[in-house]
Amino acid sequence: MRLLPPSSGHWLGTDGFGRDLLSRVIYGARPTLILVSLILLLTIPIGLLVGISAGYLGGWAERILMRVTDIFLSLPSLVIALAFVAVLGPGLMNGALALALTSWPSFARQARAETLALRRSDYLAAARMQGIGGLRLMAGHILPLCLPSAVVRAALSLGGIILSAAGLGFLGMGVAPPTAEWGSMVAEGSKVIFDQWWVAAVPGGAILFASLAFNLLGDGLRDKMDPRHGH
Repeated sequence: MRLLPPSSGHWLGTDGFGRDLLSRVIYGARPTLILVSLILLLTIPIGLLVGISAGYLGGWAERILMRVTDIFLSLPSLVIALAFVAVLGPGLMNGALALALTSWPSFARQARAETLALRRSDYLAAARMQGIGGLRLMAGHILPLCLPSAVVRAALSLGGIILSAAGLGFLGMGVAPPTAEWGSMVAEGSKVIFDQWWVAAVPGGAILFASLAFNLLGDGLRDKMDPRHGH
């Protein structure tokens, strides 16, 4: 039955079409997590490539790469994502491309800062004395040292990415209905929020819980992998 409140038969109630909300929230995690994974698979390699290249090469190459990074960093992520999806159309891959477009600069800036600190280190000087340089030095010696902090930053940014992905779904620019997705479920529930509050509150609570969980995961990874932030 439609819009049933939480009960023993439907633990979290039903929506406007009589569908069980618990089942839809569980299934709705799938497109959200796939979208987040696609974004990270796009942003981390791009950010590390740009940041390490800028920090290692220096000079005009660094200036150009960092100016491009600053331009993308200044763009409002959700607004650009909405414009991008409006042009290409809604969908999982288009949403991932749209959000990845403005998510990589933070990884690039962090990788550049770490590369600058490493560039004059004895570790890289010893590698150069052995004839290692160029791409081999960046990929084999600098990248492994920048990767842990990139993983921590990725975990810390997951909460914001989930909120942005839910925002696209809420505005009807995410996964096409009737596929369950947290943002679109909140949008459906907002129409009846004053009388049947649980329809919007259940997926909204899932978004809140997932964002909080990933933020705590990021804090834990940061404390574990960076002693400067430990207790």
